[in-house]
Amino acid sequence: MRLQSVVLAPSVPPEPETPSASPAKFPTVSCDAAGNAYWKETQMHLWPAKITELITRETHFGSRDINCFSDRPDTLDAMFAQSVARNPDGEAMICEDVRLTYGALDAQVDTVAAGLQAIGVAAQSRVALLLGNSAEFLVVLLASLRIGAIAVPINVREQTPELVHILRSCGALVLVHDADLAAKLPAAIDLPELRHRICLGEAVEGSTSYDSLLAHGTSPDRPPVTEEDTAVILYTSGTTGQPKGAMLTHLNIIHSAMHFELCMELGAGERSLLSVPASHVTGLVATLFTMLRTAGCSVIMRNFQAEAFLALAADEKVTQTLMVPAMYNLFLLRCRIEDYDLSHWRIGGYGGAPMAQSTIQELSEKLPDLLLVNAYGATELTSPATIMPLGFGTTRSDSIGVAVPCGEIRIVDETGHDVETGAHGELWIKGPMVVPGYWNNPEKTKAEFQGGYWKSGDVGSRDAEGFVRLHDRRKDMIIRGGYNIYSAEIENTLTAHPSVIECAAIGRPDPVLGEKLHVFVQTADATINEDAVKAFVRARMADYKIPDFVTLISDPLPRNANGKIVKATLRALTKD
Repeated sequence: MRLQSVVLAPSVPPEPETPSASPAKFPTVSCDAAGNAYWKETQMHLWPAKITELITRETHFGSRDINCFSDRPDTLDAMFAQSVARNPDGEAMICEDVRLTYGALDAQVDTVAAGLQAIGVAAQSRVALLLGNSAEFLVVLLASLRIGAIAVPINVREQTPELVHILRSCGALVLVHDADLAAKLPAAIDLPELRHRICLGEAVEGSTSYDSLLAHGTSPDRPPVTEEDTAVILYTSGTTGQPKGAMLTHLNIIHSAMHFELCMELGAGERSLLSVPASHVTGLVATLFTMLRTAGCSVIMRNFQAEAFLALAADEKVTQTLMVPAMYNLFLLRCRIEDYDLSHWRIGGYGGAPMAQSTIQELSEKLPDLLLVNAYGATELTSPATIMPLGFGTTRSDSIGVAVPCGEIRIVDETGHDVETGAHGELWIKGPMVVPGYWNNPEKTKAEFQGGYWKSGDVGSRDAEGFVRLHDRRKDMIIRGGYNIYSAEIENTLTAHPSVIECAAIGRPDPVLGEKLHVFVQTADATINEDAVKAFVRARMADYKIPDFVTLISDPLPRNANGKIVKATLRALTKD
């Protein structure tokens, strides 16, 4: 799932709230009765029938006219309380030797919330979490929300300069961090607003112990919170500039959790395996908050490792996951699936790009009861904007699914006008999951949001049945001799090669053709060579899409702190 995005928005003229009429089959908005009826008739037949009855039209964030679920909790703490009441003795969270029921988790949240209030955390104070996947991450997150504070999860891979920027930008009052990250924490002089550093693990100079939060009782005050209040700030990866803090509200996160719940048909007794960072929108929303919504259990894995993943999934009877395709490829390449009892695993969610057909076929053969569910989202969308309806995972594997029930997607040209069905354009996305903007950054908010839509910067198309295909980022499209080459198309094709773990395609400047195509391929097979890669593409794609250059590597591709491949680093490697 492409869950982080840096937008290169096209230059478009100002536009009223209601976009111009689209010549395509699908309406751009569903503001009037006829539009709503048509929207339900076309898109909604792909989702369980009960979903249609839950949707109403509402106005939020000033003037956004959006579809919402009518029966929803007011806040994330209220959503958690509902699950505690429904399933007090059921397991809420497992992480290594820590197992917490909903009742026990609720008690720990109360204790830490009281501790945070005791050191001055109030409504809308920012509490930064520089924590790896752990039980404490979930407890501090929920404790912050309980007292109306804003949680700011930060990926543990961020380095000192990025930490300075993020902590300054959000004005964090408190930083809760893992002890082994102390060496890269910014100096106190660089963060005058940061009054408290709280350390999890071994004692660290300049930080107080996490245990200090546990000595202030269990009855925190609960200030009033509205659903449009910011609950979480997540910083985008910043591959083309300083990271921006997307403001995820209670309304946003609740709707995304409900989209996962309803579209994946999740119910009582779900157990989701968290193998991606909890600080990323996928781990945070698709696993932690979705399980809290369903009163299910989050099985937390500190770091992904293929054999350990399958063993844990078997031991804990995991029912649902959401990962990137490379993770599925790794355990297919390195493990014997038949050695593990995965009979409870029902939903295999993934994102980032359509999964290679060979991977889908192998998973279908080895795990015939596993429903593969592609999804597409971004930090600004609180993930997701599209989900593959159940049962379509193999027949529509070229697609990222259809718009989520409350979502609306326009596909527009460079002037901001809707393209026809099947044509390529930029995805503009609207709905209750779209964040209101960026923290203390009105310029970027104005540039990247228009008429209630977030301008994704992604190139896609939509067919007559409503299925969306994602072709590329605008900035990643390669123009070779006047032909447009979508890097995602090359990457998806090469990933189908049995020896390819993952790959990335970039353009290299060329004085004759404008650009040439260069692919970086991660493989564990020493016998594969450049000619084999080119031959594989030649047999499947047009001749102008055959790579001009191939670099074979055994190490993973370079990624930023949020796990996204950094193509700027690959481009730098190609310079003379």
